[in-house]
Amino acid sequence: MNVKRFVAKTSRDALVQVRQAFGEDAVILSTRPCREGVEVLAMAPESVAALETFSHPAPAAATAKAPAATGGAAPKAVPAAPAVAKDVEQLAMSTLSFQDYVRERMLKRRQAALQQQAQTAAAVTHPAAMPAAAPIAAVPVASGLPVEQRLAERAAQRKAGRTAVAPAGEAAAPVRAAAPAPTVPALADEAAWAPAAPAAPAAEDRAMLAELREMKGLIEERFGALAFMEKMQRNPAQAQLTQKLLDCGFSPALIRKLAAHTPHDAADLHAWVAGVLERNLLTGEEGPALEDEGGVYALVGSTGVGKTTTTAKLAAAFAARYGASNLGLVTLDAYRVGAHEQLRAYGRIIGVAVHTAHDRAALEDLLELLSSKKMVLIDTAGIAQRDTRTQELLEMVSHRRIQRVLVVNAAAQGETIEDVLIGYRANQCKGVVLSKIDEAVKLGPALDAVIRHKLPVLGVANGQRVPEDWHRMSAQALVHRALRGGGSAAYRLDRDDVNLVFTAPVVSRAAAQGAVHV
Repeated sequence: MNVKRFVAKTSRDALVQVRQAFGEDAVILSTRPCREGVEVLAMAPESVAALETFSHPAPAAATAKAPAATGGAAPKAVPAAPAVAKDVEQLAMSTLSFQDYVRERMLKRRQAALQQQAQTAAAVTHPAAMPAAAPIAAVPVASGLPVEQRLAERAAQRKAGRTAVAPAGEAAAPVRAAAPAPTVPALADEAAWAPAAPAAPAAEDRAMLAELREMKGLIEERFGALAFMEKMQRNPAQAQLTQKLLDCGFSPALIRKLAAHTPHDAADLHAWVAGVLERNLLTGEEGPALEDEGGVYALVGSTGVGKTTTTAKLAAAFAARYGASNLGLVTLDAYRVGAHEQLRAYGRIIGVAVHTAHDRAALEDLLELLSSKKMVLIDTAGIAQRDTRTQELLEMVSHRRIQRVLVVNAAAQGETIEDVLIGYRANQCKGVVLSKIDEAVKLGPALDAVIRHKLPVLGVANGQRVPEDWHRMSAQALVHRALRGGGSAAYRLDRDDVNLVFTAPVVSRAAAQGAVHV
């Protein structure tokens, strides 16, 4: 096995040396940093085939001719120790961990093969070990004739009832004549005493090749990680930007997309990233606001995100412009005790009656009753996104006149926001309302989710005051607030943590690849 050490300043240069020495199919054994840069241990692809050839045990020395049935000492089996010791001496030259691993496996398999050959030779050369019902002596393994031919001759001799003449190269063995027919056929008797062939280590070879392929995959993955870290080291500004985006709460999938398209000649990477995020964040700034557009809206969302308060803010903003007579309020929240009383309290302040619908038929009747209103707001019950009742609620508000608005808690975790968008079918909603942004330490996870799902932000709620805490924020204002970061130092990633995040295997990058237009 020809293992060679290559040293270069970078892993790319080391791989070029390996390719020049062993070709495109070279086998990489290990990589590690050293004083000169990177050290790579590799070997030629022919060495793997040589390992497989070496793994099959060499045939042992032929045993002596079998003695006659009347007596004679049995020859001793070839000892396994000299051959194993020779292999140990040959393989002990290397100190690499991979070679130690291969040497141990080869020695174990060779010892097992030699022990099996020794047991087979001992069973064949000892007539006393044969059963009493055996009609003839064992066929010596030293014969040059095939086993099938010798078995046929023995069967013919048994049928004739006379002493068999030993074939060339074998000692004569007496055969019992005129013996009653055995209960077992003669061919079966002869086959029982034929020497068993050593078991082919095909399963172990396949396992070893599988381990080599797995090791190759790990090495390729490691080289990919080294290439990414080397790229980051060549561009310190890009590395700092990547760490800042992670600290702001953006997902690694979105950051990979941005890092892959970062221009090398950009004077200010922070300004470039902010511009990309602003272009991809939909806020509907050019269109009219919800309270100006009018229509029938059902505010949906998980538990405790502020749907009732947001409904009251929208109702107050609309009533201040167009009057309470043009507004209708409906509540579907029959799960919480006194939930409809909260909206009724807001309705009394605004001067609007609040109606309650318990099923789909009652809701349709109320929509017909309020068809003359310019704007109708429907407050729904807060249900977890994974609850089975969520689908029932969505079907209840699936009327052709109703447009759904998803209320999202901006202070929630990024994975939770992602799950809410999927569970409430955000792609079928008119847009989202970001609530509790005053409680959110990081606004990055919420903006990351709406950017990847291409959902417009219709408004934001940053407090409990009605209607003062209802705003329409621009994409520039939202991105600027998200890039400010914040949070505790205990949750900030250092340089090693960033490398760990970006070198981990990614299950699927499809959602991030097509979500941001750079």
